[in-house]
Amino acid sequence: MSIQELYFMHHGLMLPKETHSQESLTYFAQQFTFKGDDAIAVTYPKSGTVWMQEILPLVLNGGDLTPIQTIPNWDRVPWLEEKRLKVVVDQLPSPRALVTHFPYELMPQSFFSSKAKVIYVMRNPKDVAVSSYYFHQMATFLEDPGTWEEFIDKFLEGRVMFGKWTNHVKSWRHTELGDRIMYITYEQMIQDLPAALRLMSDFLGKNLSDEVIEKISSHCSFKSMQANIMSNFTLVPKIYMNSDKSQFLRKGVVGDWKNHFSSKQLAHFSSVIYKELEA
Repeated sequence: MSIQELYFMHHGLMLPKETHSQESLTYFAQQFTFKGDDAIAVTYPKSGTVWMQEILPLVLNGGDLTPIQTIPNWDRVPWLEEKRLKVVVDQLPSPRALVTHFPYELMPQSFFSSKAKVIYVMRNPKDVAVSSYYFHQMATFLEDPGTWEEFIDKFLEGRVMFGKWTNHVKSWRHTELGDRIMYITYEQMIQDLPAALRLMSDFLGKNLSDEVIEKISSHCSFKSMQANIMSNFTLVPKIYMNSDKSQFLRKGVVGDWKNHFSSKQLAHFSSVIYKELEA
């Protein structure tokens, strides 16, 4: 399929038609109302979004495993900008958990005047690019990534869904949210998940016990999520996500980029990223 058949443009960003529509974006951008106790995880695609869909409900509800065992992740913690939110939003328990790939400036107006809290998760862009490359191979509603060399150029130029990684990070780096936003990295979460969960618990005002933190950590491990049909996307028909080409939850590690970048590719990639971040 052509790019025009797969995507449409929204404020300069390429978005897949399969999961987004002008109605879903316009409706929520204009009418979605945030509540003061909402918690929303913000990520650039392939930066830990699905991990946060596992974590957030458990932190908010004190470790009750029911939602992650009975509700598909896209319904338990829906994307703010996707079509599916309109179907499930009225069924979300309070406090509501949401995720989004929106840059800061595209958040609904009610967000800025609410007390909703944000956890912004950032991941090494080299690992993001690798994860995105494999996702494009298995997701039939996205453009074929081409060769790794070709995909690096697409990624750096923002010719992927939600545009440039650098633009997304910069949009959320300097906000006026004060103590409503917490920043954490994917790498921190990999290195010490219980410590990361403790930070999130304190930020969200939950004051969870060490026992509950350990319980959540165990059930949010990559191995547990890979085995959980409510989280591993195996419920999605293969016509949309072909797991024969690549598993959705592929590795969940830090540093896989070292197995993909040549020295020349790494120098070029790093140069572009650093230059744009400093601009």
